[in-house]
Amino acid sequence: MKNTKIFNKKDYLFGNNNPKKFYGLPKEVKFCTICTYSNQKPNSEQEYKHSIKRKKLIINFNKKNICSACTISIEKKKINWKARENELIELCNKYRKTNGEYDCIVPGSGGKDSMYASYILKYKYNMNPLTVTWAPHIYTDWGKKNFYNWLANGFDNYLLTPNTKVQRLLTRLSLENIFHPFQPFMMGQMYFPPKMALNLNIKLVFYGENPTDYGNQNKENKTAKKNLEYFSVKNTNNIFIFCLILKELKKYGLNKNDLKNYMPPNVDDLIKKKIDVRYLGYYLKWEPQKNFYYVSENCNFLPAPERSAGTYSKYPSIDDKMDDLHFYTTYIKFGIGRATYDSAQEIRNNELKREEGIKLIRQYDGEYPVRFEKELFEYLSIDDETFGKISKQFKSPLFDRNTLLSLTNKFRSPHLWYYDTKKNRFLLRKTI
Repeated sequence: MKNTKIFNKKDYLFGNNNPKKFYGLPKEVKFCTICTYSNQKPNSEQEYKHSIKRKKLIINFNKKNICSACTISIEKKKINWKARENELIELCNKYRKTNGEYDCIVPGSGGKDSMYASYILKYKYNMNPLTVTWAPHIYTDWGKKNFYNWLANGFDNYLLTPNTKVQRLLTRLSLENIFHPFQPFMMGQMYFPPKMALNLNIKLVFYGENPTDYGNQNKENKTAKKNLEYFSVKNTNNIFIFCLILKELKKYGLNKNDLKNYMPPNVDDLIKKKIDVRYLGYYLKWEPQKNFYYVSENCNFLPAPERSAGTYSKYPSIDDKMDDLHFYTTYIKFGIGRATYDSAQEIRNNELKREEGIKLIRQYDGEYPVRFEKELFEYLSIDDETFGKISKQFKSPLFDRNTLLSLTNKFRSPHLWYYDTKKNRFLLRKTI
């Protein structure tokens, strides 16, 4: 997409042999020889540690230029899945309640994976799961239908719909400060399930796949337990909320009550109540596309009627209109768009050949998210009527395409991008 807003062209010269790099990313761009990931891909980590100066944790590549996600995929082929399932049965036998009470929590939105996890736990392993959901920013029509289809399969649900005014403000701050419009949602979504486990005294929480499937450190794949550090803290005074420490958020009119749903639980409380958080994907062979086929056949899961912006797929992460913008920002920051994420996962699961993935990336990766643009820009606007004097703290309170393009210039790393003066647009220095 063309971008004529102000930026330092010297930083983005094609012939610049030593361009600046942001976020602590590797200077040399490399691509996995098995999938389509580059070595610029960030790993999931503690969201409350994000600050503008923090070096990103990046996917590992071995000496053969194979990424850690593919290494894990290769190792998984050696797993005795029947033995792993027996471990799951033992775990369920330990926690199962026969009096009808909830015995585990399954977080999710009614997407393919949470629908699969809850359904299989209830109807194959005779558990009594409670589903819990942090509401999307803006539901897609098909996302809302799938949410209710999920519950229609026999599930109770606790839905937390955050204060829209607060969520809008925090999302805008996150976008302005770290170009991450999904962080408020991610923090709420991550911390809500263990808080519900504490509040309702439900000991067992099941997530889906382990983040090692997407590149996190291999050592995390050796256990079914989710590390408590991902979603809990000991001292909330030392955390960042959307790249700001708590006291900095007061100038935006936010108090502790406004922020409580975005705060991680105390780790000592989780340990004291013996909350046990597990990955179901440790016990069962987790393949997202097969989960999609399963819930389509058994649970009335509906794919989107159109492909998602920036990719070719119609079934993963389709419930929130903010998804389109989120994946666009990852493309700007890391040179990795949604088609890269989708194709890499499908290549590892033998659903797609690498050559096909590369063609799809060239066709769709980094596509500007037009389809929900109007609604998203209204959502991200800090208008005077709704926010009063807080709106004056933003250089551009009303959000539009020019505002977004200015932000892309701020967060686009020169070591990934150069500016083509003839085409009047940014291009990646190195592509797959």
